[in-house]
Amino acid sequence: MLSLDDYLREAELAHGHLCAGQLLGVRMAMLGLDKLGIGDPRGKDRKRLVTFVEIDRCATDAIAVVTGCRLGKRALKFRDWGKMAATFVDVNTGRAIRIAAKESSKALARSMHPEIESKNEQQMLAYREMSENDLVAAEWVKVALPEEEFPGYKGQRTVCADCGEGINFRREVVRDGRVLCRGCSGERYYEAL
Repeated sequence: MLSLDDYLREAELAHGHLCAGQLLGVRMAMLGLDKLGIGDPRGKDRKRLVTFVEIDRCATDAIAVVTGCRLGKRALKFRDWGKMAATFVDVNTGRAIRIAAKESSKALARSMHPEIESKNEQQMLAYREMSENDLVAAEWVKVALPEEEFPGYKGQRTVCADCGEGINFRREVVRDGRVLCRGCSGERYYEAL
């Protein structure tokens, strides 16, 4: 693994700026990898890790930088729960650890550096200095990963009976004996005009 500062430089380049969320994401990912014993997630261990993130904010970009997990590689999974948390899964062993930022870390950052007016600058400095126990909560968890969730999975493709679009990774819905995509089954995030 690289140093905290090395990962922060890479995270800043990938995300476009450096902020407290980036620092938090880097520390969360480094801790997760350390606890799982994964030393080279972007090299020889790259197929060992699947990471679930629970927020679409700065920390997620930092976590992707450290772990090498990407949506396009099917190794980064997004769950829109609005929580500053991530779960790191070693697919070789089945071990998984969930790491969540402690809400109390913000107040602790203020008390550690009251001389700094900027909340972001205050948190960035304090998040570097805080112990893991003050910054995050970590718990060992179990994550059920069906084969279609693994990186590199090559499953069969099916076609929606209504729209004719292809559906990958067993995401189809069977209703009244018909194979439908989620959109045609009523689960849409968009509305056709």
